[in-house]
Amino acid sequence: MITRTLVLSLLALTAACGGSSRDDPALEVSTAKAATASASQTGILKAAATDSAIDGQRRTAITQAVARVAPTVVTVQTEVVDRSTDPFDVFNGTSQRVLPGLGSGFIVRPDGVIVTNAHVVAGANSISVAMRDGTTYPARLLGKDEANDIAVLKIDAKGLPVAPLGQSDDLIIGEWVIAIGNPYGFLLGNSEPSVTVGVISGTGRNLVARSEGSAIYVDMIQTDASINPGNSGGPLVNAVGNIVGMNSSIYTPSGGSIGLGFAIPVNRVKHVTEDLLAHGAVRRPWIGLKPELPQRGSNARESLRTGLVVGAVVPGSPADRAGIRRGDVVVRSRNRAIRNAFDWEAELLDLRVGDQVPLVVKRGGRDVPVTVTIADLPEVSAAKVAVLKELELVTLTPAIRADHGIRSPRGALIYNLSDRVSDELGLEKGDVIVQINRTPIETANDAARALDAAAGRETIHMFFERGGRIYSTDFMIR
Repeated sequence: MITRTLVLSLLALTAACGGSSRDDPALEVSTAKAATASASQTGILKAAATDSAIDGQRRTAITQAVARVAPTVVTVQTEVVDRSTDPFDVFNGTSQRVLPGLGSGFIVRPDGVIVTNAHVVAGANSISVAMRDGTTYPARLLGKDEANDIAVLKIDAKGLPVAPLGQSDDLIIGEWVIAIGNPYGFLLGNSEPSVTVGVISGTGRNLVARSEGSAIYVDMIQTDASINPGNSGGPLVNAVGNIVGMNSSIYTPSGGSIGLGFAIPVNRVKHVTEDLLAHGAVRRPWIGLKPELPQRGSNARESLRTGLVVGAVVPGSPADRAGIRRGDVVVRSRNRAIRNAFDWEAELLDLRVGDQVPLVVKRGGRDVPVTVTIADLPEVSAAKVAVLKELELVTLTPAIRADHGIRSPRGALIYNLSDRVSDELGLEKGDVIVQINRTPIETANDAARALDAAAGRETIHMFFERGGRIYSTDFMIR
């Protein structure tokens, strides 16, 4: 509208000059030149008006959302030193290799605080962060939470653009979302983040049927926006330019994106980040009830269909003080229906220490409301066991899979274990360990290395298969 008004004003001015030049030849030449210049200017302005109209048509909610968030997206580069134990490598001077890694992240504070996936920086000996203009900073790890797959980094910079964090508790199935990140790092020749578009395909998704090399996730946002290698840790953005999730994984039998991408809800990213910044670690929510796991040979699907059966209550725990008993069935926590062990695990990920949480348990055919105050995971009550001395593992093979009816394609079969480990961790002979923290387990050696790496350092979150279904247990190794 402004451009059109300016064109009309110039035309009116030209007409006035032409009227005053009739009695002056010199003015006629000037007028002719002015007219020519005016015509030229008019053409330029008309072209500008056309370009402006095209721009207006091209600018959409998606382009505006990308413009808002893209400046806050970074590339996370890592180096992992892999030390070989092969005597042949040592003899030839190749006992260690430096393995590069790539991922994405986004800035959450102007002083250089950045969030990404924990698996992006797992085992890294050095971490650096590249901005969209190519400027690279060394980064240090402030803290990470393996269970939630979230890590917080810090670079020495000020005045950085901050990612607009939205909400993930009001997502609409089918609404547009945008995945922003740096797939394949600098392979494409620049540091500008790339963009893929899709919709929210589902919420509260549990990714438990592992494809080779993939990890188990619970309570995730599902999207068909393409998430590719290097996108991990980047933002998932809604159509108004607010971040609703952190891209984490894809489910793929082929190695490429097939439209099954998963993101961590941003509400969880926010509270985990707050804990890591304040304490350097996440305060694990503890209630003190242990789910009842099905005995081998029982129908696991039937036992988990209507809620979470309480197998044991720790004396003096929040659950004990709230009046929860063994045999109760947890069917609701806050606004979340609890249908199985994964619903319960997803709920625990979103609870915070100090929260007063209303639960509904079924007891004797009736619903009983109780309120539980969430406490810290107490060191004294966490199971501390010398697992590697009391646990015999064998690598899962096709023959073992067929013989035991195991669904997982890879894993470590529990061949033998002590009664103490079985009682404290709820494991049994024939269970298959498929993941430890964020590490997918493909062999018995993988399990041994993962347990050894976490020993004495952090709570271990182990996933295992029993009766065709995946369960989990938490413990520590002294």
